[in-house]
Amino acid sequence: MSEQQTTAATPVEAKAKNTRTLVGKVVSDKRSKTITVLIERRTKHELYGKIVARSSKYHAHDEKGEYKLGDVVEIAETRPISKTKSWVVTRLVQKAIVV
Repeated sequence: MSEQQTTAATPVEAKAKNTRTLVGKVVSDKRSKTITVLIERRTKHELYGKIVARSSKYHAHDEKGEYKLGDVVEIAETRPISKTKSWVVTRLVQKAIVV
């Protein structure tokens, strides 16, 4: 009987999970390690067909407190961090304009 040779298992590359990502504007940075991000999207009204603006606010985790009011950021879905916070900031898309 022949024995099967087992080769050393090659390290499996960590695959990026299919997590949802959204891009939105920071509308509040008053809490510690948390920002509120406003996501605006345009959808077609189901009955009338008119394009309407819809918006949602998400609480996102900001560990270092580096994102400020008016910044455009990308957030990704993650495990629940608190009662209302299940998103984490992944990157800064655009810095807020200083007036």
